[in-house]
Amino acid sequence: MGGIRRRSFKRAPEGERRQDLVRATMDCVCDLGLQATTVRAVATRAGVTNGLIRHYFSTKDQMIQEAYKATIDGMTATAKATIDPHDASPATRLRLFIAANLSPPVVNPRTLSLWASFISLIHVDQAMADIHRDGYIDFRRVLERLVGALFADAGRPIPQSERERHAIKINALIDGLWLEGCLAGEIFKPDALPALGIEAVESILGMPLKDPS
Repeated sequence: MGGIRRRSFKRAPEGERRQDLVRATMDCVCDLGLQATTVRAVATRAGVTNGLIRHYFSTKDQMIQEAYKATIDGMTATAKATIDPHDASPATRLRLFIAANLSPPVVNPRTLSLWASFISLIHVDQAMADIHRDGYIDFRRVLERLVGALFADAGRPIPQSERERHAIKINALIDGLWLEGCLAGEIFKPDALPALGIEAVESILGMPLKDPS
């Protein structure tokens, strides 16, 4: 996809410098692919020396692992931010969470490109597998809490085993629609995917996600 675009790498605290290098790694993976994402390529993208990168990352594998974690964390954080208001009803919180996972910036071809590149490593790199598992478990636990709160609010509390079962189904549904949106988002009307997701989750749960009012 053309030459490597350089980032402006400013003097910053250690944590910010590390995050700048992680973002530069993500840019390289997206534009160049995993094989071409070398220490030299990341250094060029970030506008720093190879030696500075080695100060923060001992190997290319470590850079890739942190880039994958940042990708997963970023997607989850965006959706979690929609359920921060504690005064919203459980139905509203679950509805907002589903919609956020099926809307930009989570639904984004660049994010899909990154995810597809990283996912190819989870069966050959234990660290990548651990990151994938931890991200999946974190996401599913959010769904379990939201589903549990919804049923409790309706006066129909359910056991943990049922919350887990519903969360697995909803997670699979979100994954499928997210993939559709990233691959062919232009063929869907605005808000179509969130509406489909909410409708499908209502079917799974047998409960509306609209407030009574």
